[in-house]
Amino acid sequence: MAAGQTFNARTALAKGLQELFRQLAQRLCLQKPLNVYLAGGMAVHLYTAKRVTTDVDAEFGGRVFVPNDLIVKVELEDGTSESMYFDTNYNSSFALMHEDYLDEAVFLELGIEQIRLHVLSPLDLAVSKIARFSDNDKADIAELVRLGLTSSAEIEQRATDALNGYVGGQAMLRLNLRDALVLAREVEADNQAQRGNALPSMKTRTGAALSFWSSAHDEPAEKGDEGGAGDKCC
Repeated sequence: MAAGQTFNARTALAKGLQELFRQLAQRLCLQKPLNVYLAGGMAVHLYTAKRVTTDVDAEFGGRVFVPNDLIVKVELEDGTSESMYFDTNYNSSFALMHEDYLDEAVFLELGIEQIRLHVLSPLDLAVSKIARFSDNDKADIAELVRLGLTSSAEIEQRATDALNGYVGGQAMLRLNLRDALVLAREVEADNQAQRGNALPSMKTRTGAALSFWSSAHDEPAEKGDEGGAGDKCC
């Protein structure tokens, strides 16, 4: 999935993120490339274009001092203005993370020579939302599943593996995982229902549309209809 992953890199928030990293590289006077791993709502936005957030959760591949006054003004598509900044309190140790989450993050070219940005995979993003499981986290998981970027089965396997490396009590985490899987399966059921409802509406059509509908339902096209199943298109 990572190799063919696409991002919503032209939104106002995405452009604001690029400017934030440009200014960071400038303020830090970086002499060599710095790996940065993006998580949280901003990462979800890059995949879905739905999540609106202005605090950036980033994990750095080296020790850096992020200036507290580093803020970028962003004008959103609806005309409202927001301030984007790094959440200096972000700590990935507080989230449920698989041991390979950094290795499987997806590279995003920013066009900034000294910043190498990697976005957590949709699967690891979903898993990272389980520990807190706030309303925003639930919405993020649902949107990632709705778009087919991850699935309930993948989340269950990845989160279960991640629990092996979690220190401390797991009772609340396991309850949250249970609820996250219920949510993901409900979204998958809705997706399946929507796909199923789309096909019957084609049954009233003739020709190629009927042939397609019939094939999808393993039913032969009715004789006498124009362009029946026996006709071939070249």
